[in-house]
Formats: sequence, C-alpha cells, structure tokens
Amino acid sequence: MYTSGLLFIGTNEIIIIVVLALLLFGGKKIPELMRGLGRGVKEFKEGQKDDPNAENNTNTTANNDTVNKQG
Repeated sequence: MYTSGLLFIGTNEIIIIVVLALLLFGGKKIPELMRGLGRGVKEFKEGQKDDPNAENNTNTTANNDTVNKQG
C-alpha cells in the first residue's frame, strides 16, 4: 500500500533541500522569509479569534452605503 512519498523523506533529502534553499535565497534572506511567514501565521490566528459578528456588521454597513450611493 502506497501512502505518501513525503512520509519517507530521509536525512540526505533534507540536507539537499536545505543546501538548495541556501543557494537560491542566501544566508541573509532565509531568516527574513521565515520572520515574514511567522508574522503571517500570527495574523491569521488572530483573525480567527476575532468576533465573527463584528465582520458581519462591517459588511452590512458597507452594503448599505453601496445601495445608498446607487439609489
């Protein structure tokens, strides 16, 4: 039974991936990329914690403004 090729990544493959990433992006750029990724994940999690009713109220107000401008 074949499940997934990603489950069987070994040490050699991980080393090759890391070396290729260093060659492509350089040593200075990788920490910046990871920092940006971390900020994005943090903002996403904070967005999920927000009150869903607050978003619905904002959308309703925006829709009313659009209707008022058209009519």
